[in-house]
Amino acid sequence: MEKETGKLVRLWSRFFFGLYILLLIYFMFFSEEWGRSIFGGDYRYNLVPFREIRRYLQYGHLIGCWRVMLNLGGNVVGFMPFGALLPAVRRKPTGFWRAAFFSMELSLLIELSQLVLQAGSCDVDDLLLNTLGGCIGYGLHRLAVFWRMKC
Repeated sequence: MEKETGKLVRLWSRFFFGLYILLLIYFMFFSEEWGRSIFGGDYRYNLVPFREIRRYLQYGHLIGCWRVMLNLGGNVVGFMPFGALLPAVRRKPTGFWRAAFFSMELSLLIELSQLVLQAGSCDVDDLLLNTLGGCIGYGLHRLAVFWRMKC
C-alpha cells in the first residue's frame, strides 16, 4: 500500500513539475504582460551582483512597494515550487546542496537564455534570488516530510 502511494505521489509530482516548467518558460520568455517577448521586447542586463537588489531597496519609495515586492519577492517565490517538487520527482535522494545547485543551474539556464535571446532581462541578482527561492522550497518540502513522519 505504501509503495503504491509513493508511486502515485511521484506521478502527480511529475505532472505538477512539468506544468510548473511550462509556466516558467511562458512567464520568462513569452508573457508580454511581464515585459517579455522573444520578438523584440524590452531588453536589459545586469552582471553586477546585488546592484538591482540594492537599487530596488534604496529607491523603493519611488518605484513603489508593489514593484519592489513583485521583483524581489517574485523571483524568490517563483522558484519555491522547483525546490519543493525536485525531491519528489527524483528517484535518488536530493539533499539541500543538490537542490540549491539544481535551482542555480535552472536559473542560470534561464538567465543566459534571456541574454542570448534578448528576452526580458538577464540579471545576476535574479540568479541569486531564484536560487534562494529553490532552497526555501526545498526546506518547505523537508518540513512537510518531517511533519508527515511525525503525525
